[in-house]
Amino acid sequence: MRKTIVFNYKSLSDFGVYISGKGVFNAPERDTESIKIPGRNGELTVDNGRYNNLELTYPAFIIRDFKNNVQALRNFLLSQKGYVRLEDDYYPEEYRMARWDGAFKADPIEELYAANFDLTFSCYPQRFLKSGEQPIELTAGATINNGNYTTALPLIRAYGTGSFSIGGKAIQITTANTYTDIDCELQEAYKDTLATNCNGNIVLTNGEFPKLVPGDNVIVLDGITKLEIIPRWWIL
Repeated sequence: MRKTIVFNYKSLSDFGVYISGKGVFNAPERDTESIKIPGRNGELTVDNGRYNNLELTYPAFIIRDFKNNVQALRNFLLSQKGYVRLEDDYYPEEYRMARWDGAFKADPIEELYAANFDLTFSCYPQRFLKSGEQPIELTAGATINNGNYTTALPLIRAYGTGSFSIGGKAIQITTANTYTDIDCELQEAYKDTLATNCNGNIVLTNGEFPKLVPGDNVIVLDGITKLEIIPRWWIL
């Protein structure tokens, strides 16, 4: 079965593009610094608590009408701005956030009917799980288990005023127009869009936005009538 890429929700098979998976199993590099101290053997390592971007290269080929398809492919890729969603058939339950690096060299064969080339994307280190896009709805306290080794930064919709806590990290909502959206990655509160900033309506009781750490996360509601949590599970 031929495998392909879906980039910003468009399948590259529409351009006759299919891939092999030699590059999809690579892992990102942890961001560390090595420090050499005179008179001391070895090196100290400073961990910056993050991972670097991953360059992901797909060996690809066009199997029909190369001349027209490669022109359409190039125009589509160049029209994409910034990081967008990238999926491939090797990991159908996952997606990445990626940007196209903007160049490839094709090796056409058979009188411009087909060609081999590489498609290279610069990707965030996370491989997001599609299961982490499904909202978890709570109307009372509960425990959510993060079965991964990575800490997730959820998107939370909280209904009403009051407070809630996740793993001991509490947020008080002092004013709400029905509900408040809280993006724990962007560290912003708003309603529906970032343009409707609601940061002034929340209080972080311990100065931190909630996280879903590996293992059990105890959730407590006090006055909040409902939480909808999109966990954003991810792996490396």
